[in-house]
Amino acid sequence: MKLLTLNTHSLAETEYERKLEAFVAGILEEQPDIMALQEVNQSISGEEVPLEELLASGYVESVEMKDGSGDLLPSPAGQPASAEPPHPIPPVRRDNHGFRVASLLAKAGCPYHWAWVPAKLGYGKYDEGTALFSRRPIDRAFWQYLTDSRDYTNWKTRKALGITVQTEGGAAHFFSLHMGWWQDEEEPFTKQWERLSRTAETLKDTGAVWLMGDFNSQAGVRGEGYDLIRGAGWEDVYEAAARKGGEMTVPGEIDGWRTGEAASGMRIDYIWHGGAESVDISWAGTVFDGKNRQAVSDHFGLMAEYARN
Repeated sequence: MKLLTLNTHSLAETEYERKLEAFVAGILEEQPDIMALQEVNQSISGEEVPLEELLASGYVESVEMKDGSGDLLPSPAGQPASAEPPHPIPPVRRDNHGFRVASLLAKAGCPYHWAWVPAKLGYGKYDEGTALFSRRPIDRAFWQYLTDSRDYTNWKTRKALGITVQTEGGAAHFFSLHMGWWQDEEEPFTKQWERLSRTAETLKDTGAVWLMGDFNSQAGVRGEGYDLIRGAGWEDVYEAAARKGGEMTVPGEIDGWRTGEAASGMRIDYIWHGGAESVDISWAGTVFDGKNRQAVSDHFGLMAEYARN
């Protein structure tokens, strides 16, 4: 199977239409089985997509998974940690990056099943969230809060989006993640990881788990997010790959990393594997990086290919 993760920056990108076209062209050639996309935006006042058209694009509605319970139904034990009421999930609008990608791929004869969940207001004008695309039917799509904050206007609010699909090895669970920062005192990475880890460990009982996305933790910094995840037994797919392509997933300073430490590039986007299933990672490396396909975002994509042992 072939996996891809990319922080798309989507509508916030300059020359968005050109980059959307380049991204879709690359996907049509690569045809990854699973895509995890972050910063998948839509304008807050755009035209709503009619339900029939939305479902025809392959869209699957996601439901809330309560914190660490493994239960996809609402339960009193999973009430929000904060007193803030949850923000109603906005409808998918016509300029939604995920919807546009799905529609263009389907039109080109390469349909995907997909899910999207917004987490917060981005740049004061976007519904910003994460998406997952699958060439195989999605059994279920689910999300959970990773932060204490449920405030839709708080840029630190985070959600995890997951899907379950059937693979050659049985059920497998894939997440699209956009984590916060280690040093954040209000919404620290450690607490977000605790919530995600409880859910992921529960899901390991029913199949392989793949954590994909922008973790905002540098691989070369010891004692922080990267070491926390690896120390919990998760396999860094890039490190495990028999053959490697490009390593750095961010070429320089971007929003959230304008401190000088990112000037030479960072590896902060990952694919992590966990579960009893043993896999052979044949290749992993960057794509949409200006060398292996045109760059389309302020992040590079990370792709990996694997097979069961």
